[in-house]
Amino acid sequence: MNNSEYDKRLKIETRVFDIGALNDYRFVVIFARYNGMWIYSRRHDRDTWETAGGHIEPGESPDDAARRELWEETGSVKFDIQPAFDYSVHTPTEFSNGRVYFAEVYELGKLPDFEMSEITTSNTYPEKLTYPEILPVLFKQINKVSPSI
Repeated sequence: MNNSEYDKRLKIETRVFDIGALNDYRFVVIFARYNGMWIYSRRHDRDTWETAGGHIEPGESPDDAARRELWEETGSVKFDIQPAFDYSVHTPTEFSNGRVYFAEVYELGKLPDFEMSEITTSNTYPEKLTYPEILPVLFKQINKVSPSI
């Protein structure tokens, strides 16, 4: 990573809000728990870990996007999912809003053949994160609002 890329990463700010405080959602993030552990995914082209989540497709509700992303990125087939809180990510030149979900996973199926190559579980979050400026902030908040592990 060159210095200009590092400087840009330092200027990312993640903020959390109550459900419904924001609008114009672009992303969903799902913190999924399975057997008391958090599920994380790793993409084929990366050596870092992330929660399930992604862009909300045109015409798709945040709730539908969260269910789709959870299955696509973890293989979860039986689960309860609910909105937990809203968030926004700000850089010096732009921002985007999203909604964070909490999911209790009861059954994992085969990981679909999309962008993820594997999943893992952990009591906390992995050291090597895809989004190190965002995930720790959201993880702290999900632990405040989700049911106890």
